[in-house]
Amino acid sequence: MSEPLLLPLESGDQLPAFAAAGAFYRGNLHTHSTRSDGLQPPEEVCRRYRERGYDFLALTDHFIGAYGYPIVDTRDFRTNAFTTILGAEVHTGRMANGELWHLLAVGLPEDFTPPLAPGFSPVEGAENAADLARRAVEAGAFVAIAHPQWSGLSFEDAMSIEAAHAVEIYNHSCLMDSDRPDGTAMLDLMLSAGRRLTACATDDAHFSGEDAFGGWVMVKAQTLEPDALVSSLRAGTYYASQGAVITDARISGTHLSIASPDIARLVVCGPGSASVVVQPEAVERSDTGCIARAPLARFKGKDWIRAVIIDSTGKRAWTNPVWLED
Repeated sequence: MSEPLLLPLESGDQLPAFAAAGAFYRGNLHTHSTRSDGLQPPEEVCRRYRERGYDFLALTDHFIGAYGYPIVDTRDFRTNAFTTILGAEVHTGRMANGELWHLLAVGLPEDFTPPLAPGFSPVEGAENAADLARRAVEAGAFVAIAHPQWSGLSFEDAMSIEAAHAVEIYNHSCLMDSDRPDGTAMLDLMLSAGRRLTACATDDAHFSGEDAFGGWVMVKAQTLEPDALVSSLRAGTYYASQGAVITDARISGTHLSIASPDIARLVVCGPGSASVVVQPEAVERSDTGCIARAPLARFKGKDWIRAVIIDSTGKRAWTNPVWLED
């Protein structure tokens, strides 16, 4: 995707998504069709995302027996400028609250062995969620803990998924349908417990209302090929967005600096209550864009930080966490 030229940032260590070679590609990682409980057929779902300017889509129907354990083949809907990644929302076992586990697996092979998940209710003898996540990762998938707030997921349950790459920091369908879109608290607790995770934003669209086109990832990859995109997701070379754009992010000496066409505020978060905000009057502005520079003294002795920008429309974009010891 083309991006505007912006004020140059000072030299420093770019965050991985911005240091990596390639271009940014916009995609949604969590979507449903009539192959499970979505309301539109796969070809129509792909058409809608393609026409909205997305570069790629993962159709992730519910991988349960009631729907025939679908990993939907969307390869016929690819074009030279739009691709698809095979995947599923996989389920098994029982969370501490008694409900079925939901895990996002993007990049699954078509012959991935199903767990014992006949429906949306847990059954005895099912594979545990940690083992299912590990199998998906070993099969080549990018695995995220789906909608922790919506699921009522406990910290202990989340920590059991040792193979996960990411937590859904934002789920648009969960905002529209239940006002429970957030994964920030769970992500931060897991980071503070030493888990090196990234943060993805998704739609989880079913097309039952205004649940599409509200959350996505911007993946840095050298080609718009499914394998390249999944490799970049697994490596963490992406950022998450509701609409705000980040064109560069780097740590230079004692500051984290972020460039964007539009920044109203920058917030940098760390363990516990540690945070720093760059207010609108401190954002540097020009005809070519904005730069916000956040001092990092507040995070001395802390393990990690992550940043979120809020643009003038209130939309957010999240960097992946940075481990300061690195």
